[in-house]
Amino acid sequence: MRILAQGEGGIVVELGDTIDDQVNARVHALAAAVRARLGGLGLEVVPSYRSLLVLHDPVETPRAGLVRRLRALAGNLGDTPATVPGRVVRLPVCYGGPLGPDLDEVATLTGMTAGAVVALHAAPIYRVHLLGFTPGFPYLGGLDPALNVPRLEVPRSRIPAGSVAIGGGQTGVYPVESPGGWRLVGRTPLRLFDPRRSRPFLLAAGDGLRFVAIDREAFEAAARRVEAGDGTLELEP
Repeated sequence: MRILAQGEGGIVVELGDTIDDQVNARVHALAAAVRARLGGLGLEVVPSYRSLLVLHDPVETPRAGLVRRLRALAGNLGDTPATVPGRVVRLPVCYGGPLGPDLDEVATLTGMTAGAVVALHAAPIYRVHLLGFTPGFPYLGGLDPALNVPRLEVPRSRIPAGSVAIGGGQTGVYPVESPGGWRLVGRTPLRLFDPRRSRPFLLAAGDGLRFVAIDREAFEAAARRVEAGDGTLELEP
C-alpha cells in the first residue's frame, strides 16, 4: 500500500499495481469503509482500477490526521475476495462488419478466426472496475489475455456511440461519440449514457457485464426500440 498526495486537497491510496479483480474489490471495499466511517468529514471518494482518490478540505480536515485514519482503514481490509457482482447486465452486441470494422484485424493479430474472437470476447462476465474517459465509459476487468492486441497507431477522431472495443489488455464500450485508439469489434444499440434518464449511466462500478452476440437485424430492431424510449435492461439470472 502507498499513500500519495494529490494536490492540496487530494490523497491517493494505492492498493496494488496491476489491473486485477481482487485489487479492484479492495479499492471498492475501502471506498465503502471511508463513506461509512468518515462520511461526516465531507469527503469525496473516487475509485479507480487499483487506487482510491480521497478529496478533502485541507482546512476543515488536516491531511496528516486523515492519512492516519485512511491507513488504518486500508490496513483492516484483510483479504477482500473479488465477489460475484450483485448485478450482471447483458449487453447485446453486433460484432464485425461496418459496426465492428477492426474485428478481422483482431482475428489476424491473435491468430484466430473472427468467430473465435467473438466467442472468446463474449464468454466472461466482466467486472466494471470504474467509469471514466467519457461519461459512462466502463473500464472492464476480465479480458482473456489471448485477445490482448495493440491499440491503433493512429487513433480515430470519431468513434460512434455504442462501439465495443479492445485496446491492449482491456475492453470497453464508447458511450458517446468521441475520439479513441482502441480497436472496434462491434457495437451495442443500447445507450450507456443518456442525461435524460433518471439514472443517466447504464452501468456502475462494481457491476458485472456480459456481451451477448446478436445479428444485424436484431441490432436494428433494438436500436429502434431504444430510439422510441424503450431501453429496458436485460439482467443475468
